[in-house]
Amino acid sequence: MTQVPQRPALYAPGSILKPLPPEQFVDLRVGEASPDDLTGDLALNAETRWEAMAGRDYLTPNELFYVRNHAPTPRIEPSRWRLRVEGPGVKRTLEIGYDELLRLPETSFVRALECAGNGRALFEEVQGRATPGTPWRLGAIGVAEWTGVPLREILERAGIKASAQEVMPEGLDAVRMRRPMPLEKALEEDVIVAYAMNGEPLPQDHGFPARVIVSRWAAVASVKWVGRIHVSETPLSSPWNTDKYVLTGGGFGAGRIPVEAQGLKSALELPWPARLRRGRHTIGGRSWSAQGVITRVEYSVDGEPWRAARLVEPNVPGAWVRWSFGWDARTGRHDVRARAMDTAGNVQPDETPFNDLGYLYGAVVGHPVWVR
Repeated sequence: MTQVPQRPALYAPGSILKPLPPEQFVDLRVGEASPDDLTGDLALNAETRWEAMAGRDYLTPNELFYVRNHAPTPRIEPSRWRLRVEGPGVKRTLEIGYDELLRLPETSFVRALECAGNGRALFEEVQGRATPGTPWRLGAIGVAEWTGVPLREILERAGIKASAQEVMPEGLDAVRMRRPMPLEKALEEDVIVAYAMNGEPLPQDHGFPARVIVSRWAAVASVKWVGRIHVSETPLSSPWNTDKYVLTGGGFGAGRIPVEAQGLKSALELPWPARLRRGRHTIGGRSWSAQGVITRVEYSVDGEPWRAARLVEPNVPGAWVRWSFGWDARTGRHDVRARAMDTAGNVQPDETPFNDLGYLYGAVVGHPVWVR
């Protein structure tokens, strides 16, 4: 029988001695791998509590950022870390150390990272159809400022061949987490090898010493603890784009479509369920889209007509926007909903097509609120 490892510690930025307050996360699962499970999900999954984000600034603090790891967090000494770029799609094998990485041309941008399974629990809670996997509600997302080296810069130093087709970063965790992407995606300006998060070195649970950030795609593509990048001349595959992180079943039939871009979602900065005193309240929340900038957010209480919420700048593409509305809460149980629209013309739908693995839940969610 596989021994379940000890839960990896979550540490505040810049300290290896200060554990995070446990009330800021919902710990979802420390499991034991099945012999048939090539991804070996033995790690901590920690969901950000939305009420912990209420009244905060735009970025998610490192200590509140959700955690999704496929194996226990490795402890890597930066002086011994190497990033190796190789494969038939490059002219030469390239090896970069940590200090060298820090000296390469730097870029920073603000982007969201969201687990493909964010909202999975709602397939059962709303649609009555349970799915396997980590039962996230809506807290498997965070927005940070990522600093690092454009992946394009690193690939060009290895000499990209005209025949190059796909790029697959690989992690240094126990399962060698890896997932391919087309060369065109890898060369986008906001795809980077990151070494800092919100102005601090990457926390260990978020990929120290370096990770890949693939903007607008499900966070499974943003490989942590990256140690190898393979560039191919043919299509690549791994368990994470053939068996897991694929859309299959339900309306998708027997096909297996790899999850790539994320959708459109909204969340209220309230506990689930929320309990409030009657009277006037300002309700806050956040909405995000991988397809465009949020242009409008509306709210509805107990099925009343939709009304516009007030958007709060900034509103960064590929990240999220904050919003708020005033509510005179009456005693009783209430259903509060929010929906978003973006510049691509998308409107958050009332229902999400079911798929067997519970990915990309994006429907409008009724948030239960008890008022006394």
